[in-house]
Amino acid sequence: MLMACAKVPLDEQHVTEIMGPMSREQTIPALHPDRKEERCFLPYKPPPEDNSSAQIEEYLEQAQFISEDLDWLLLLPHDKFWCQVVFDESLQRCLDSYLRYAPRALDTTQPFSSPAVADMERCVHRSVFMVFLRMATHKESKENFITPEVFGEIIYNNFLFDIPKMMDLCVLFGKGNAQLLHKMIENIFTQQPCYYGDLNETVPSILQVLGTVLERCGLQSEGASASEPLKLGSHNRPTSMTMPQKDLVDLIVYMCDTCTTLHAFLDIFPEACETFHSHGVLSRLTSFYEMVVPDLEKALRKRNFDKSVQEDLWSRLCHSRKRMVEITHLLLQHTCLQPILEGAENMLSSVEDLLQNFTNFIQEKRFLADYDEQFPLADDISLLQQVSPHLDETRTSYLLQAVESAWDSVGKKRGRPQVPSVGAAAGASARRRAGGAGAGGIQGAAAAATAGEDFPQKGDNGAVCTISSGELESLLTHIRELLPDLGEGFILACLEEYGYSSEMVINNILENRLTPSLDKLDREMPRPVREETPEVLSTRSNVFDDDEFDVFQRDQVDMGRVWKGKKKGQSLHALLDDKQHIAEQKARYRAYETVVEEVLVDPNDPAATGFLLDDYDDEYDDTYDINQVGANDLDDDDDLLNRRPFTTPLVLQMQKKSQGKEQEEYYEEEEENKDGGVKRDMFIQDPAVLRQRAEARRASMQHRRGGYRPPPSNHVEGVAKGQGQSKETVLDRRKKEANKSRGANHNRRNMADRKRNKGMIPS
Repeated sequence: MLMACAKVPLDEQHVTEIMGPMSREQTIPALHPDRKEERCFLPYKPPPEDNSSAQIEEYLEQAQFISEDLDWLLLLPHDKFWCQVVFDESLQRCLDSYLRYAPRALDTTQPFSSPAVADMERCVHRSVFMVFLRMATHKESKENFITPEVFGEIIYNNFLFDIPKMMDLCVLFGKGNAQLLHKMIENIFTQQPCYYGDLNETVPSILQVLGTVLERCGLQSEGASASEPLKLGSHNRPTSMTMPQKDLVDLIVYMCDTCTTLHAFLDIFPEACETFHSHGVLSRLTSFYEMVVPDLEKALRKRNFDKSVQEDLWSRLCHSRKRMVEITHLLLQHTCLQPILEGAENMLSSVEDLLQNFTNFIQEKRFLADYDEQFPLADDISLLQQVSPHLDETRTSYLLQAVESAWDSVGKKRGRPQVPSVGAAAGASARRRAGGAGAGGIQGAAAAATAGEDFPQKGDNGAVCTISSGELESLLTHIRELLPDLGEGFILACLEEYGYSSEMVINNILENRLTPSLDKLDREMPRPVREETPEVLSTRSNVFDDDEFDVFQRDQVDMGRVWKGKKKGQSLHALLDDKQHIAEQKARYRAYETVVEEVLVDPNDPAATGFLLDDYDDEYDDTYDINQVGANDLDDDDDLLNRRPFTTPLVLQMQKKSQGKEQEEYYEEEEENKDGGVKRDMFIQDPAVLRQRAEARRASMQHRRGGYRPPPSNHVEGVAKGQGQSKETVLDRRKKEANKSRGANHNRRNMADRKRNKGMIPS
């Protein structure tokens, strides 16, 4: 029985229990090894990779024991729980084994061998997380709590938490639990500041990991030559191209696990960024990226791997690249950008530090291009110009030009960068700052998803992002584990309402604070069946549907009517040799071959009446042909003229006089020419003769200048389009294009200017 009043911390409480061989009552502290229950916690083993029934059965049995033991532990009262946690070594071995061997996100790309294995893995996962969550809480209620100082000593001296454990917790349970993990780790560091010293000693170990990867790849980091001498056998070390394939696979997996764990820790607990930044992690990480990533990509391209292994290694390498860029951005965001946005006292020093870091990135071309692809430097520079109006424009323009040069040097292409406005840059930086914790884990995982359908998500700040189908299924599974009586349709509606934040959905459901629109829904509502979109070929509409070349509707197409390129027509010789049209005209002209001048007709033949009617009669009566019919009529022309005499208008009379004068002058000139002038030869000579004379004059002139020069060959015309042109044709066309302004009418503007300058044309 407890010997203390209700509101006394556990570390000050005492209990009276019957102990010893004499079964006497003894008063001992509430936290005492003798109060520990004798229970053996089994170590965790990961799910089997093959589908062996024996291994699956063994795993299910062992995982069932672990899950039951952890659930029993969670049901213990406050004092019993802490006695078991502090003094039971088998429990610590069980929890440590799970943190070490539990499958990570990249290891679970393939589904488990059976649904039972997946369900059991989820149960163990949840139980382990709940145990660590309770271990990190020093005050469960007003009655059950531990003094903060004593709590810090308990977890630190008994190694309940350390830096590697907290990193593993972040990478295993960060998805969907970012806020809870942040509160856990923040409480641990607050109650025990000694962990900051451990973190300060952990950072050099992480930098040593980067150096180990460089050494295994046969590369050398920037600071290695200055700090230690080169070893004698370093020239014979294996490289990424010569090391065994198993070693290369282990190296990439090791690097991917390190980058993923470090990113998860900094993303959930950004207070650690200052410690990492003080050790120069930014410069080491960027140089590591620049040296290792191209080397490993080259090895994966040129070495022979199985297709599945190669795809897995590529996925891990791309994931490592993305995480290293995001780690760099987290360090810059929480050490430089966040003080600038908050308007801290050291804002100017933060601006200078940020610009100096960007300047250091310039020499790492590959890293700078990949960083700018995810987090454009133009946004941050625009933000700096807003908070610091006197910023050196030469320096900022130099940084932007260095980014463009980095894109060109690595062979990447991007659209023309648009310099954002100041408000847009501040909004983007604020969104990145707000995404550092909480929903940032979900958004970061959604951005990392490379396959599946993306679902729109609207955050609190109005920015619309996307979440992949895999992330959505993970959120559904996580919520249904805690609330199995809810339907998937209802959970989907809640997630959409609360911006796909599982913490907000669970909290509002448990506290019964749902919006009226969600409260009206059926909580067992199933997931809506998604309508399949019709195929494109069945819904398309085109003017060429059902024609003879419609391959979507016809199984066979006449390939004789299909050709590639320009169709070759019939040659000129074949066209001239074709005499078919002559044969067609023979039948028409054959009817004109026989000409009959006299036809003998029998008068008694009835069919000959037509010939008899058409006979020519030479006895024509021309008696009245000399008579002038109508000549003596009264209304002749003279009578019409006598009625009204014709009068010439005055205008026509003047014109007639001028024409008469011109005609007289023409006759006078003609008479003078006949008398003594030189007679002009009005004869038009043959053009062919004129051309021969001109050619002869040209030949004699060239002979006087140095001999006859034959005209240059001209191959400008070439062959038909689509058949390829010869080298002579290409050269002649190029010469013609370059020199066409020398002749014809192409230089009329230059000649007009020349005339105007000489005074020939009035300006």
